[in-house]
Amino acid sequence: MTYRLSFVIVLLIFTISSCDTNPLLIDASNSQVEINFVNVDETIYSSDSIELISKHHFYKNELKDIYDYEIGHVLRIGLVEDSAFYNSIKMFRADTSIQTLERRIATLFPFLQEKEKAINNGFSHLKYHFPEGKQPQTIAYLNALFTTAVFCTENEIGIGMEWYLGDTTDVVKQLNPQYYYDWMKIAMDERYYERDILTGWIATHYVDPVEGNLAENMIRWGKILYLTEAAFPEMESSVILRYSQENYDWAIKNEGAFWKYLVDEKLLFKTSEQTTRNMISEGPFTPGLPNQEAPDRYGQFLGWRMIHQYMKKNDVSVAEMVEASYNEIMPEYEVE
Repeated sequence: MTYRLSFVIVLLIFTISSCDTNPLLIDASNSQVEINFVNVDETIYSSDSIELISKHHFYKNELKDIYDYEIGHVLRIGLVEDSAFYNSIKMFRADTSIQTLERRIATLFPFLQEKEKAINNGFSHLKYHFPEGKQPQTIAYLNALFTTAVFCTENEIGIGMEWYLGDTTDVVKQLNPQYYYDWMKIAMDERYYERDILTGWIATHYVDPVEGNLAENMIRWGKILYLTEAAFPEMESSVILRYSQENYDWAIKNEGAFWKYLVDEKLLFKTSEQTTRNMISEGPFTPGLPNQEAPDRYGQFLGWRMIHQYMKKNDVSVAEMVEASYNEIMPEYEVE
């Protein structure tokens, strides 16, 4: 009798714990990837003339799109002779503001090995779900002079390291407030580094853009965020959403009210670019909603919640979910 009762208790505990198990917690040890990490910024700023010119020619061939962006768009040097290139780099290095920025970026370098391990692990998890999915060959560290944080090409990812220095860093605090608003500076948080890399790659190579209504765009971003979560299944949901914990808690608490608002105002099937931009784009809050306390990208948040419900209610793989249309996914959604 005692043995049977103990067995029933153990079975109940197992059943309850199984219900709470994260289905994205998988063993990706057989899906390992090897990504080449290249510190282009250090080469440009610190190497001697011989190494600089050698790497300059190497990067032009091996990292063409990323390097063209850095040299052409960021540094505005363009295609010039080696001597002119070297002289331009010398001028870049001599700028006192650049020297300060480079010193601040260098504070991130001691942590890169740990981050590289996390990024490789994230792409390994992505490969588990998409064995034939595209993987980056190279990730390049850049000083993008606050032009972009993540820049994806066909085979590479460029990372503007300065975007992860934090809003209390002097070079970030001194950014022109006419172009870099407070909410943008607050978002320059190192804890989003790994997340941004995977999200950028997924948005570029795994989930196709849509030109339809608001609901389609919301669900597209829901898929992107869910795949980011699949890459980092133990990462906090607030980081996946790129929210502070306070904003994440607020979004969860007010989910029902804002879903009702979108339905009542018949916004879900609107194809207005402005409506989609309001609900999807980054900003200090989500424009167009009745409460300006709503964190930005609330449409992305709701899309992510829709995908979670769809996956909870249907026995489909992550890859199958990506192929599902918004007409299949949206009817499954209920505010919990």
